[in-house]
Amino acid sequence: MTGGKSMVTRRIWLGGAAGLAAGALLAPSRPRAEDAYILGTLFPMAGPNAEYGTIFTAGAEMALKHVAADKMLSRPLVLRAEDSEGTPQGGAVGMSKLVNVDRAVYVLIGFTGVSKAAAPIGARAKVVLVNGGGVGPDLAGLSPYYWNVIPLVPDEIKVLVPFLMARKLRRIALIYVNDPFGNGLLKSLKGDLTAAGGEIVTADAIAPTDQQFSAIAARIRTLSPDAVYFASYGAQQAEIIKQLRDAGISQQLLTYSAATIPSVRNLPEAEGLIFTNQAADWSADDPITKRFVADWRAAYHTDPTTYNQNYYNAVRLFALLAQQLEKSGKPVNGDNLRAALLATRRFPLVGGEGVFDDLCDISMKIVVNRYQDGKLVPIG
Repeated sequence: MTGGKSMVTRRIWLGGAAGLAAGALLAPSRPRAEDAYILGTLFPMAGPNAEYGTIFTAGAEMALKHVAADKMLSRPLVLRAEDSEGTPQGGAVGMSKLVNVDRAVYVLIGFTGVSKAAAPIGARAKVVLVNGGGVGPDLAGLSPYYWNVIPLVPDEIKVLVPFLMARKLRRIALIYVNDPFGNGLLKSLKGDLTAAGGEIVTADAIAPTDQQFSAIAARIRTLSPDAVYFASYGAQQAEIIKQLRDAGISQQLLTYSAATIPSVRNLPEAEGLIFTNQAADWSADDPITKRFVADWRAAYHTDPTTYNQNYYNAVRLFALLAQQLEKSGKPVNGDNLRAALLATRRFPLVGGEGVFDDLCDISMKIVVNRYQDGKLVPIG
């Protein structure tokens, strides 16, 4: 992204047992911040990746309303947002403010580069960061206070490669963003593809701000790969897809879970795009999933995305952990939240029971999908 850091700070007060109406916005004269649990968000809120920030925030806000309606906690929740700009620098600046000024006890975060810049700040302050959007391989074990409620890209690659081999898609051209996420994906894809008998015939690195891909498309066309995998995010994905198709590349296009955003799903050239993503069954009959899906459809007149699910779960996880700590009379801080998570491991979340490992990462099933007529259709 270009330009200066946008001044994004949103305050949403949602009550627990303090008697606040679910979803109500409170005037500054109401409960003070020091009487509340402060949850931070560190998402891109402007520029080419702002679509993710909007999606992430919507999931968190619905969870806040449900936590308040259920009176899960004795203190209100305050959500404060900083614009990460989708960059490491934005992540470091935003995290510093959330920790040192807002005194956040728990921060929702996304994007691999942002996470790697913010995690050391959170670790020093013992503030928990929960990721529901970044999928870089090295986000596992990034810090004892950094947790993932989303499967990481090595899990996606391990499901995709056998799918490709079974369909004789062995020669893959790769376009990847030259950042921590893209470099990690390159390593994972190359290793698993080579081990399975496939190969990367070309790997073109692009900057996150690049918008012109005609030269790359021309080179790929001469190589005649079986398929083209692109690893990008935000508005750049749509440009890659359109320019590959405009260049006459008719081979199968492949990518990962970042393609679940509406701007890609609704793109005519994205018809037939194959991508991996965590499984999501919106027809599941467990009460937490049913409530989430029903309220989402009522509010937005469409199905949620797995990103909405992840950040809803991130907030719900905080409420469940804080509820435990309140009942035991322990302070709600990073060390106690982590101890409670590792002691419990299993939590009722949207999508079913969430199970966390020793690194505080969740386990989820991965599926292969295709876009058909603008709809996500599982195919493997």
